[in-house]
Amino acid sequence: MKGYVLDYINENEFKKLERALKKYNMLAFKKLNFEFYPALRNGNFLGERVETDKKGNVEKYELRLPSDKMFTQIHGEVKLIYTVHKKEQVVMLEEITPSKILLEGHMSELTAYKGIMISKENASKDMFKIDLLNMLQDKHD
Repeated sequence: MKGYVLDYINENEFKKLERALKKYNMLAFKKLNFEFYPALRNGNFLGERVETDKKGNVEKYELRLPSDKMFTQIHGEVKLIYTVHKKEQVVMLEEITPSKILLEGHMSELTAYKGIMISKENASKDMFKIDLLNMLQDKHD
């Protein structure tokens, strides 16, 4: 078998994040599974290299996944964080961010406010951010 093998630091947690991503951001999920994973298997490391360990021949990357602009402003960038072990030809999938909202969405159904999913834990804070961003956007239009 040629190419890199995809592995997990914590497979159970990562699969929860993937399922939540599939439920709440299908575009990012499709890109991840049908474009980014095959590229990683072929040794095409996408995203921004954030760490390099030359001695161990290990590189850490952050790959931005497509997401709604408003979601990104409320919860943060949707990113795949992974580490490449070149000597062993292994790509370790570490995390999908923002993991807190994705894990919350995995545990129980999230509600939406003006088309953006909101955290049950911080619902009023998220709604305030959405209203504020909408007001700012209306003033610029």
